[in-house]
Amino acid sequence: MIKRSLLLSLFLTASAVQAQDKAAGQPDLAKAKQTAEQVCGACHGADGNSQIPANPKLAGQHAEYLYKQLKNFKSEGGQPAERANPIMAGMAAMLSDDDAKGVAAYFAGQTLKPESAKNKASIELGQKLWRAGDLKRGIPACAACHGPAGAGLPAQFPRLSGQFADYTEAQLKAFRAGERANDPAKMMRTIALKMTDPEIKAVSDFAAGLR
Repeated sequence: MIKRSLLLSLFLTASAVQAQDKAAGQPDLAKAKQTAEQVCGACHGADGNSQIPANPKLAGQHAEYLYKQLKNFKSEGGQPAERANPIMAGMAAMLSDDDAKGVAAYFAGQTLKPESAKNKASIELGQKLWRAGDLKRGIPACAACHGPAGAGLPAQFPRLSGQFADYTEAQLKAFRAGERANDPAKMMRTIALKMTDPEIKAVSDFAAGLR
């Protein structure tokens, strides 16, 4: 009887410790909401639904991807930030690692108010590049990494469905010019380098309309 009581006591203690550890690892979403409203809201919207095409929508984006970007905007160990952006560098510098994880989780949990495709003339080209790429020129299908519906894959491949076409276009051009260089194994830089301006615009617009 004593042995059974001891085992039960040990089990309950272990369960309590596991629950505490799990709780400790969870982001403080109440604090994250406050940070999002005070630090991020002016550019990205308090709920992550930016109204400005130059600033991406963050609502519904993968938490892992958002956290990676916030880390990439920071200078670490005296080294330049992986992703150069003076405004975001200043914002990211204000956030602790826990803050960054919390903000990422908060925006990931918000409901995206998606954009839509607006250029009917380029739908066919955008669809072709998204679904099949152009293998003769070494351009893989966008869907291979970002998914058929543009949902993306954490943490490297962001959700592109419903994103501002202007923002996606700007990022592809930044990759092509080498101005953005935080893509794994230079993947996006290599792909974008082979794309023309009309192709970049077409696939960006097509992605905006994906659901």
